Amino acid sequence: MTTSSSERGVSLGMPQPPAPDYPADVRRRLERDAREIIARYPDSRSALLPLLHLVQSEEGYVSRTGMRFCAEMLGLTTAEVTAVATFYTMYRRRPGGDYQVGVCTNTLCAVMGGDAIFEALQEHLGVGNGETTDDGKVTLEHIECNAACDYAPVVMVNWEFFDNQTPADAKRLVDDLRAGRPVTPTRGAPLCTFRETARILAGFPDERPGAVEAGGSAGPASLVGLRLAKGEAAPARVVHPREGGPHGEPHDGPVHQPSPTEHLSSHDAPQDTSASDPAHPAGPVAEEGE
Repeated sequence: MTTSSSERGVSLGMPQPPAPDYPADVRRRLERDAREIIARYPDSRSALLPLLHLVQSEEGYVSRTGMRFCAEMLGLTTAEVTAVATFYTMYRRRPGGDYQVGVCTNTLCAVMGGDAIFEALQEHLGVGNGETTDDGKVTLEHIECNAACDYAPVVMVNWEFFDNQTPADAKRLVDDLRAGRPVTPTRGAPLCTFRETARILAGFPDERPGAVEAGGSAGPASLVGLRLAKGEAAPARVVHPREGGPHGEPHDGPVHQPSPTEHLSSHDAPQDTSASDPAHPAGPVAEEGE
């Protein structure tokens, strides 16, 4: 007995039919919003990224219908829109949950516990990377650097920060999301659904009371370097390897107090080279064959 290609799930490369259009009422509403977005740019093509967020706010992902809409509004081909939608990871290509839980597994977060958090959430939720729980609440994914290394390991929910997480913290977080209990990010605006977040990213105001004021700014850990650059007192003391006895024991002389511009790491202490140690200058460089 033989099976057809379609029964085996094999695509013969036949082109898909054109994507269906939005219902008339949805189309009118999206066109109104799209025209407002496009008017912000001298070149309409520049509006593509926010338009993709707009259609994502409608369906929770960028569908073929959404890409067709963007192409028609901007006078582009669907291939041009698809090339952009598939390049940026913030655009979903398939339906997902109300809350996108992203665990940073890049280098620093990983070694600080990000890998353990991701593994714990996969087991706890019963889903793999990019998969959604049966109740449609949570989509789990591992993501690249969230630019919050000073708070590692970091979990993001709909792009809001949850800093210094542990596996237990992360499991409690997703349980609260699935149960509908209030969840407050470590910093930034209050949490909202993925579709609501997409509309804000499209450039429309966050109209929730107090949301804008709660946006906040960088936390103390992020501002240490800025304070040092401005000449403020260093928060830690550097002890150079030369200070002390041969085995690192303290000496009787005055303790070194670093200036605000010094690095806060003993790894940056002067080394015994000609550049940093006049008592041990480098000899002349010999020519090849001498």
